[in-house]
Amino acid sequence: MSRSSGNSPETPATRFLREHRIAFSSHPYAYEEHGGTRVSARELGVDEHAVIKTLVMEDEGRHPLIILMHGDRKVSTKELARQAGHKQVSPCDPAVAQRHTGYLVGGTSPFGTRKALPVFVEASILELPLIYINGGRRGFLVGINPHDIVPTLKARPVQVAIE
Repeated sequence: MSRSSGNSPETPATRFLREHRIAFSSHPYAYEEHGGTRVSARELGVDEHAVIKTLVMEDEGRHPLIILMHGDRKVSTKELARQAGHKQVSPCDPAVAQRHTGYLVGGTSPFGTRKALPVFVEASILELPLIYINGGRRGFLVGINPHDIVPTLKARPVQVAIE
């Protein structure tokens, strides 16, 4: 998979991917406020299951963490807390998530975050041949091999998806 030229914005995420020699393809699309993965999947003509959300959560001590989830699934925060070894996990306030990651909500990428955060990945994502994940800007996804996530981000596979 090679990086497409031309319409690829330069973001902390794309710089991170290049620095770590992770092959990616660039996929800009027309962003819609509150459209989520449904819109990006439609705009790119791909299955929403292969579009991965980057969700910023916090534990009971207000320490941030990232969970990567299929676009067509939700996260069981109770199960994530159990598997991550916490008493409780809940979504971060958008302003807090932006402070932790450096990205606007809707453009959050797990790559190139402002500070290194613990990353958890829904295990079934690793079974897909190709995923589309935020490239660090609203309206911009990158296509990558999901097997690059675990070693690069030190991501821990978990089973926390709810249909």
